Amino acid sequence: MNYLMSVFMGILQGVAEFLPISSSGHLALFQTFFGMENMEETQMFFTVLLHFGTLISVFVVYWRDIVDMIREFFLGIRDLASKRGGSAPPPPNRRMVMMIIVATLPLFAILPIKSKVDALFGNSIFVSCALIVTGFLLFFSDRIHVGRKTAKSATVVDALIVGCGQALATVPGLSRSGTTISVGMLRGFDRKFAVRFSFVMSLPAIVGATVLELKDAIEAGVDVSMMPVYLVGVAVAAVVGYFAIRLVNLLADKGKFGKFSYYCWAVGLGSLIAGIVKLTVLK
Repeated sequence: MNYLMSVFMGILQGVAEFLPISSSGHLALFQTFFGMENMEETQMFFTVLLHFGTLISVFVVYWRDIVDMIREFFLGIRDLASKRGGSAPPPPNRRMVMMIIVATLPLFAILPIKSKVDALFGNSIFVSCALIVTGFLLFFSDRIHVGRKTAKSATVVDALIVGCGQALATVPGLSRSGTTISVGMLRGFDRKFAVRFSFVMSLPAIVGATVLELKDAIEAGVDVSMMPVYLVGVAVAAVVGYFAIRLVNLLADKGKFGKFSYYCWAVGLGSLIAGIVKLTVLK
């Protein structure tokens, strides 16, 4: 690992984490076709740090919303304890907190089968097909009737269904952002709100995954001398991730979110052909 590779991995993480092109799918294909299957094991700590970099991006873009939601979370607990509020509807950001909690619940259903999901990373055929499916999701998302639901009007059922989309997108090749934004639009979310909900909803998932992976990363070993190289990658992932989120917001607002479908189809089809040829040669 050198500075150039650190910058490259930071760019790849920042772009693929938020653009609807599946970061896990790209990482899986990259490792498979370039003979780097053990990269994640040897650089596990760096991988965790890169996820932390993209976490910073979300906090920077949505810091006002996040601060308000934290505040509303504690105010909501206070009101429940003191039985305040009556029948008045909760503020939008308090409803957002409730929706994010509900949307995160389906991820727990993945934990018992996590090992089977992880095994799919080595299956380039499956990952390629999943990327093609992602392309279709994005293609049809632009053709969905523009919804009007926001934090004021979206329901718990809406949040649960979008959360199921997030759980499904844990398989490599299915884009988390692409799936959740498309499902949100299907449920009638306003385009801007669909993007906002998708990215803010990702915070518990990224934090949870980072905490779980950190223990394994520390057990695998941390090369302290490489920290300057690692931190460069983290900074690059954070900066690139910030602009990637802005780009997704812009394209979704203009109804051009589906433009990414052509890229997913190209990569998915290309890697599918390459995977079939590789299997044929090995035989």
